[in-house]
Parts: sequence; C-alpha cells; structure tokens
Amino acid sequence: MSTSAPPVVRTERIDSTLLITLDRPEARNAVNAAVAGALTEALDVLEADPTLRAGVLTGEGGTFSAGMDLKAALRGESPEVEGRGFGGLTEAEPTKPLIAAVEGFAMGGGFELALACDLIVAAEDARFGLPEVKRGLIAAGGGAIRLPKRVPHHLAMELLLTGEPVDGRRAGELGLANRVTANGQALPEALRLAEQLAGNAPLALAAVKRVVRAADGAPDAEAFAFQRGEMKTLMGSDDVREGMTAFAERRPARWAGR
Repeated sequence: MSTSAPPVVRTERIDSTLLITLDRPEARNAVNAAVAGALTEALDVLEADPTLRAGVLTGEGGTFSAGMDLKAALRGESPEVEGRGFGGLTEAEPTKPLIAAVEGFAMGGGFELALACDLIVAAEDARFGLPEVKRGLIAAGGGAIRLPKRVPHHLAMELLLTGEPVDGRRAGELGLANRVTANGQALPEALRLAEQLAGNAPLALAAVKRVVRAADGAPDAEAFAFQRGEMKTLMGSDDVREGMTAFAERRPARWAGR
C-alpha cells in the first residue's frame, strides 16, 4: 500500500491568522518545486477566506529557510511560480498583511521570502544573508531590488557583494526586523503582532498595501492621485461607517466576517 508524502508546507488557523509553516527541516526548509507550489496554495487560502485577516510565515525545526534547494535545481526543478516569483511569493502581491517569523537561517531565497513579507520578527540569533555571489549568482528573488530600499545603500551593497550574513540583533539595528526576540520566541511574537493587525479594518489594511506599492518610485502627484482613489472607495465602505460608529459609541469596531 502506498502512502502519501508528508506535506512540505503546513497551514493552521489561529484565531483570524493563518500560520504557514515551511516543513522540510531535513533540508533546512529549502525551497524546491513542491514547496513553491504548496506555499502558493497556502497564500491562496489566506487571500480567499474573508475571516482570515493576516498570515504568518515561518519554518519548522528552528530554521526559516536556507533558500533555493540547489540539489533540486541541479535536477532541473524550478522554485519559481510563473507570475508570482520565487516560492510563489517574491513577485506576488498579497492583499493581506504577511509577517515573517524568523528563527535560525534565512539565507538567499529564504531572506528574500522574508523581504517579501510586510513585517519581520526575528530571533536574536537568526541569520540573514544573501550568499548568491558565492555561487556565481545574484539575489534575483527580490534581494537585489528590495534590500537597497530597506537599508542605506552602502549597507545593502555590503550584504549583496560580500554574501556575509548578519544576525537578528544586527537586523533589528538596521531596521530590517520590526521586532527582535529571544531565541524561540519569534513565532509567538509574530502571532501577537498579527492579531493586533487583525483588529484594524481589513479594507484599510489592503488599501495601505496598494498605496505603498503604487507610490514606490512614482512621482508625488501620481502617488497622491492613486491615494485619492483609494480614499474615495474607503469613504463609501461599510468598514469606514463601522469604524466611525464604533469610535462614537466608544466600543471596539466589529468588522464584517470577524
């Protein structure tokens, strides 16, 4: 009798948060085609369920992700999903907040998965690095594009050109991590942060993400024009009516689906 292979990505609903766990600890959660496909499906679940407000991405076995599975790549497997990038995430545009909870290694593509998230919670001894230049490659899953926008130019170039990692404490100092925790506490802190986000209006959270994307590199006039369209939509929404009513009645807002 054949048995099905264990899942390489697990999902678990925790209140209004979808916990997404990369589950290949024997390979340090390296991303192969199976992981990319399963992560894509997990992100689709997050997007499709209106009662899910945020996602948390983490890795099993004390490691976030070692990045691209080089052995699988040598066999011809691709860790990319067409239109959605490495792991099905780095070029995707999820509408809901996504938080990376990083313990252990977030190297290469693993670091790029974290950079594709909206927020990063890191354990003190987590390791962030883009070692692609040591293998004749560049950080093409978003590292070379996103990192210079997150930290000063020369610091980004040091990480990209040397391939040397920084720990969680240093990531916090550089502004790469929103929260830095004791080892083993990144996931609980990320879940607390996700639940805090879930208390806010879902339409507003999605609008914030769209405005930030649209404003990236755009002239101010274009960015403000786009933002005005978003504000017009929000002002006619049930979320705004509920938010203002809740404020007037001095009670927590009750968003639809929550």
